Amino acid sequence: MYTIITILVVTILFLSAAIRILNEYERGVIFRLGRVIQAKGPGLIILIPVVDKIVKVSMRLIAMDIDPQDVISRDNVSVKVNAVIYFRVIDPIKAIVEVEDYSYAMSQLAQTTLRSVCGQAELDELLSAREKINSQLQEILDLHTDPWGIKVTTVELKHIDLPQDMQRSMAKQAEAERERRAKIINADGEFQAATKLAEAAEIIRDHPMALQLRYLQTMREMSAEQNTTTIFPFPIDLFQPFLKIMDKVKKEGDT
Repeated sequence: MYTIITILVVTILFLSAAIRILNEYERGVIFRLGRVIQAKGPGLIILIPVVDKIVKVSMRLIAMDIDPQDVISRDNVSVKVNAVIYFRVIDPIKAIVEVEDYSYAMSQLAQTTLRSVCGQAELDELLSAREKINSQLQEILDLHTDPWGIKVTTVELKHIDLPQDMQRSMAKQAEAERERRAKIINADGEFQAATKLAEAAEIIRDHPMALQLRYLQTMREMSAEQNTTTIFPFPIDLFQPFLKIMDKVKKEGDT
């Protein structure tokens, strides 16, 4: 009886030490007597107790935040920049054998690369050309992590914190730019209005009846309004005969 119980206990212990179940997103790097055999998974994995050792590696996409880094841009502006990195393990054996802790190594490499790349760019480029900076960061990180069996898919700058005095200067610059655009638009509108008035004056000069039509339209608009006082403008042409008679009388009086 005791022999059967002992065999059952040994069998249970053997199976618990020999059987591993890996999820769909996991791989297991098998070490046999300290040497890498292969990476297995997912599913049921059978190990040799005491002889084999398994290290699990996640193959899912990992999002890693990079702590804010103090950066001095190429035009000597001090800013704080942070980013987020998306990467995944594509070779579990390299990720375990080539680097001790690939997550920590990735974090340190990303910090130094972020300071280096942002330090080579000017402030305007950091603010307006983020896609270019992101591409440079992704290429550099992917190149350095390829021997670790890691693929960097995306790098995105999250925040760029500027000093208070720089924020005020940029706000003044933006306000001055808006005022400049408003003045240009206003001047352009006045130029167009003056051009149209000049064209209208030429039309009236060539077609005097147009002035009479405009006079009648103005009178109609004035009569439609509820005004207590109405001013009737008269064309100067109506007074031309009287002016000619006055000039003739004045000339006769001088003679």
